[in-house]
Amino acid sequence: MQDTKKIRIGISSCLLGNPVRFDGGHKKDLWLVNTLGEYVEYVPVCPEVEMGLSIPREAMRLVGEPEDPRLVTNKTFLDHTAQMKEFSAHRVQELENEHLCGFVFKRASPSSGMERVKVYKDVDPKEAKNAGPPSLKGIGVFARAFMEHFPLLPVEEEGRLCDAPFRENFIEQIFALQRWREMLKQPFAYRNLVEFHTRQKLLLMSHSVEHYRSMGSLVAHGKQMDTLEMLQQYQNELLTTLKIKTTVKKHTNVLQHIAGYFKKALSADEKKELQEVIEQYHSQLVPLIVPLTLCNHYVRKYDEEYLSSQWYLKPHPIELKLRNHV
Repeated sequence: MQDTKKIRIGISSCLLGNPVRFDGGHKKDLWLVNTLGEYVEYVPVCPEVEMGLSIPREAMRLVGEPEDPRLVTNKTFLDHTAQMKEFSAHRVQELENEHLCGFVFKRASPSSGMERVKVYKDVDPKEAKNAGPPSLKGIGVFARAFMEHFPLLPVEEEGRLCDAPFRENFIEQIFALQRWREMLKQPFAYRNLVEFHTRQKLLLMSHSVEHYRSMGSLVAHGKQMDTLEMLQQYQNELLTTLKIKTTVKKHTNVLQHIAGYFKKALSADEKKELQEVIEQYHSQLVPLIVPLTLCNHYVRKYDEEYLSSQWYLKPHPIELKLRNHV
């Protein structure tokens, strides 16, 4: 069910092992490079180097108000804010042509941190030691420009990707967006949109039943709208829905929905086994992959055509080992 075309993802260059950090080092992330790298094509970005700073260079920090901090060097207090903002505004325009499905930022970076970046108080350097702890409400200057320019594009930090739920949600988003982009490459036919939405049903329900219904209404009335406007609205709602976090309760509801398709096919023992496994998942005794594996088995065994087309059952390659946590 997965497209073999690699997904284009922006990434902080140092995470690929490129020696672009202030000290000439890197922060190579082996999972991003070796595991996810099998399925994506990375577009590396290092704002500090690309805007003309050297390697190595003096480290920088954010100072001032978290909503609009300044980017200054740690020791000489050179202000690179204007230069970085100008570069960022230009770079995000360039990235429009890369057709990215997401971006992975470097955690805590004053240029590329997505959240919780330290912002120090804007005081006389001589008083810095007595200024108190920094705020953790900052966003890197380039990261802020990127997220403002692409507000719905999936984004994450390499640190948060160590957390299974964040990792699953991000991967699910980029694969869904890739499928959407591939559909748009075909000559538009309304039936293709209907098919795409139909195959998304359970995946969307696992994030928000309300949003799924809203998108269904949009598809139902799509012929009455301007095509480009309707497709843009659907894409916005798709990305908005997939940003909503899934929960055990939501997944359990979807699993019960799946079980309903087998009411006539399963034997009494098979029905009992399926319900037991769903309940074990609901009680957080087993990971989601356990009931899904059983569901996929029954889909094949009983040739359940509708469920076999649902991306929820196979939203991304099994080699990524997602949905394996309790």
